[in-house]
Parts: sequence; C-alpha cells; structure tokens
Amino acid sequence: MQHLVPLDNLVAALSRLPGIGRRTAERMAMSLVQDQKGLMRMLANTLLEADEGIACCERCGSVTLSSENPCELCIKPRRDAHILCVVEAPGDIMKIEQSGGFLGRYHALMGKLSPMHGTGAADLRVDKLLRRISDEGIAEVLIALGTDVESDATSSYLNEVLAARGVVVSRIAFGLPAGSAIEYSDASTLAHAIAGRQKMG
Repeated sequence: MQHLVPLDNLVAALSRLPGIGRRTAERMAMSLVQDQKGLMRMLANTLLEADEGIACCERCGSVTLSSENPCELCIKPRRDAHILCVVEAPGDIMKIEQSGGFLGRYHALMGKLSPMHGTGAADLRVDKLLRRISDEGIAEVLIALGTDVESDATSSYLNEVLAARGVVVSRIAFGLPAGSAIEYSDASTLAHAIAGRQKMG
C-alpha cells in the first residue's frame, strides 16, 4: 500500500493524546479522512481557535481565555487569598470548583514527581509556588493530589519544603465515596478513610 505521510502524521499526532493508543488513533484518523461532512476542517478550525483563544493562567495554571490572564480565580476579591490549593493539573481545579467546597486560590504543578518518567521538582511549578507564598502572604497550603505512589512522594516533598517556610500544610481527606458501602471498597481506600477519620459532634 502507498505510504501516506499526511495520514501517518495525523495518526502520530492523535496518538499523543492521553488515553489514545496507536490503534485507536488509526481508527480516529480513518474516520476523519472518510468523513464527507467537513468534520476534519471543522476540527482543524476549532483547534486553531482554541490554540489562539485559550491559555493556562500565568499565575495559577488554570485554563482561561488568553485575553483574561491572570484568570478570574486569581483576581476575584471574594476568594480567600491566604489559602492555596495545590493540584496536579488544570482539570483538577475545574473539578474542585464544580464541588463548590473550596473558596481559596489555586496552584497547578503541571505534573508530579516521577523518577521513572524523569520528572523532578525542577520540571514542576514548585519555584513559582514558593514565590507566590512569599509574594502573596499565603498562610496555608492545601495539597489536593491523588493517593498513588508518585502523588504521595510529591505531597511529602511539598510538605517538607513548605513546612520549612512556616506555612501550614494540609492534605485533602480520602475515604469512601458518597453513597458507597464498606463491602465495595478496596483496602487502600479503607486505610485512607481510617487514617483521615474525624471526631463527631
């Protein structure tokens, strides 16, 4: 079969998206190529529009309009400017905002410590975090990372660095999902739920 460089490039680009393997990328590429309704051109135009109109906030890392940078979360006066919630990625900020349970400001690390992938503290936005703490008078940092090994290592590292600067460091509690029962929970979730127990009343 003839070697089609543009198709190969399309497959290669699609396969770089998270959760998209080579075979899925090939199916997606073929679907776009075969489409007769202009989906590929519409997708290309939408991608260009997003590339020009959307950015990551220069301060917290959240997704924002290019014309509104820093973002609304960073400049809204009603938010508590003394507490900073540290997350792994911009999508985490959106999730926490949807919960309505946090009214402070945010800081996305854009990753987590991962020796296996060659990601160290210098590859994350830790320096910017430390600058914000001194510049903005942050009193407490809430670490909102996952429970995997890399997230635990990142949380421990941040706790050590921030505590040395006199900042109160806390971490979100982990436990049973709402509406769930113990019989459906795994051992790790139960262990975190017990460790994060709180007094009643």
